[in-house]
Amino acid sequence: MRFIDEYRDPAAVHCLAAAIRAATTRPWSIMEICGGQTHAILRFGLDEMLPHEISLIHGPGCPVCVTPIEMLDKAAAIACRPGVIFCSFGDMLRVPGSHTDLLTVKSQGHDVRIVYSPMDAVALARRHPDRQVVFFAVGFETTAPANAMAVVQADRLGLENFRVLVSQVLVPPAMRAVLSAPGSRVQGFLAAGHVCTVAGLDAYKPIAEEFHVPIVVTGFEPVDILQGILRCVRQLEADRHEVENQYARSVRPQGNREALRLMTEVFEVVPRKWRGIGKIPASGLGLRETYAKYDADRQFGVAQITAEEPAICIAGQILQGHKNPHECPAFATRCTPERPLGAPMVSAEGACAAYYQYRRGR
Repeated sequence: MRFIDEYRDPAAVHCLAAAIRAATTRPWSIMEICGGQTHAILRFGLDEMLPHEISLIHGPGCPVCVTPIEMLDKAAAIACRPGVIFCSFGDMLRVPGSHTDLLTVKSQGHDVRIVYSPMDAVALARRHPDRQVVFFAVGFETTAPANAMAVVQADRLGLENFRVLVSQVLVPPAMRAVLSAPGSRVQGFLAAGHVCTVAGLDAYKPIAEEFHVPIVVTGFEPVDILQGILRCVRQLEADRHEVENQYARSVRPQGNREALRLMTEVFEVVPRKWRGIGKIPASGLGLRETYAKYDADRQFGVAQITAEEPAICIAGQILQGHKNPHECPAFATRCTPERPLGAPMVSAEGACAAYYQYRRGR
């Protein structure tokens, strides 16, 4: 299968692992940003092929995991309203809020639907003019263009019954927050290739320069990840701090200009709270005033809802790379995919889910 098999080739994987071992002369800590990369690392045992000097730190690269708990409470509150069809991607339905989750709300008879695109929610709004259709707009830069297009399309169609509950976040400010945190161990980054396919490389260059960290934009298959680690190690060993693009088959330096134009038309940069981390300045997207009538926060009066994380859950420390999932006292006991305490145990890209699936028996 083109672009899959060649990036899982055992000979190439072992060759790259040997090259990393040969290039490494001292300890280095590298954070992979994307949860998809975390799952690939654990699934294929890539971390176990590296020299002991290389430590991989799992970063806050799962949009489901970093959606703040009060946003889940807002979603549940809206979904319980009469006459509402609440639409979401499936991985959000089991993420726990402070009291319930969307799957439980659905089981209680409320109209919560899984959709595969925000345009599905627009289509529902057209078919049900007597209902309020709300789409849960969650994600990094990767989902923002499609969510923006849904708002633009609803506006063109004059749909008065379509809303979005926006929880869009941006990766570069989170990287700054990780590097600025006391005790940060991160010396280099593997940046998320799909995010950079949309956003390009420019936002990463000031971070690399200011914090003196190499940043290698990396794909998601074993060869991609090991190539990214090798490039990062070579920069660290040479005391360089540049932005490199390993994922050139998808990422262009300027990103996707049409997608960025659409995002800029619909969204503006705002502060955003990250689950387990707290508020990060200029780290999210919110609807511009031009499109404020589509803002579910405003239209349903839920903007003031707040909530706190459960004390036993250390998801914040895991998302910032301070601890690994197996160090949580609730891991695989009180917190499992069937009964999760935190979002990283639920999401398909969550670090806790990856450890539960691939390392639980150790």
